[in-house]
Amino acid sequence: MTNSIVQYVLLRSDLYKELGWSIGALVAQACHASTAVLHLYKNDENTMKYLNDLDNMHKVVLDIPSEEVLRKVAEKLKENSIDHKLWIEQPENIPTCLAIKPYPKDIVKKYVGKFKLYKDAITT
Repeated sequence: MTNSIVQYVLLRSDLYKELGWSIGALVAQACHASTAVLHLYKNDENTMKYLNDLDNMHKVVLDIPSEEVLRKVAEKLKENSIDHKLWIEQPENIPTCLAIKPYPKDIVKKYVGKFKLYKDAITT
């Protein structure tokens, strides 16, 4: 089903590759962003559908190579009224991750389709 509801999580791979963050710290960033956006948009119709079928939630974690690219994606989403949360880790004040609220895949794929799955980011 191409128009299934999906949540995209965009995570910076340079935090691991260049800045030495642990895998656990990166997982925490993705969890923070995902939880935050689900809370912010908890009354949204798509979010409610997504959360009403917990055993079938679909998340896609994508590799974002740098802070600059992450900020550009956030700006593009904002310009196109795509609800999301840019997670900024405190107290360091570092943008680490961005989670898009659950949407039908066809609506958001055009904004994130060029990025690789995160699993490939660590091994390449």
